Amino acid sequence: QVQLVESGGDSVQPGGSLRLSCLASENIFSIYDMHWYRQAPGKQRELVARMTTNGSSSYADSVKGRFTISEDNNKNTVFLQINNLKPEDTAVYYCNGRFPLTGAMAWGPGTQVTVSS
Repeated sequence: QVQLVESGGDSVQPGGSLRLSCLASENIFSIYDMHWYRQAPGKQRELVARMTTNGSSSYADSVKGRFTISEDNNKNTVFLQINNLKPEDTAVYYCNGRFPLTGAMAWGPGTQVTVSS
């Protein structure tokens, strides 16, 4: 069973930066598409970043130019670099992996990002 654990969330001021990490229990990035989702209070879960097994990345319009997803295969870790944080970025951020052959998914428990003055 694939396990994912996020870390790196914090309380920061607008304009600050964070680097979120997602540690996988095994090497899955060659066969799983990886995603970062977030869910703000009172909002639905939102997909903010995706990296497919071939290394292609994509982002929600609201975060383009500020968020970058990357992977370190040797460390079984996927990252989300977040720059120029805005108050509307406040949310619990979740790491997700999807196995395209079956649709099976793995989720981390989330890490809290709070952006306020």
